[in-house]
Amino acid sequence: MYKNKSTDGSNNICGKKLYVLRKQLSPKVSQRAFADKLQLKGIDLDKNAIQRIECGKRFVTDIELKAFAQILNTTTDELLSDN
Repeated sequence: MYKNKSTDGSNNICGKKLYVLRKQLSPKVSQRAFADKLQLKGIDLDKNAIQRIECGKRFVTDIELKAFAQILNTTTDELLSDN
């Protein structure tokens, strides 16, 4: 039976990259602050959802992915890349 998981077993591809890029923001942005920025874009996620995304336990919608890219000033392709 097919499962919607990446090869490493996580529920998303962008979580690790999201973590790295969020930590590289200057000034540093906490998960709570990142969730606040998402709220301003109309995406209703809290700190716990961000944590679950970053550790690969939560699926990510395309709408959320687009908002992540906008806040992080990057592309969705970059969030989905393996490097």
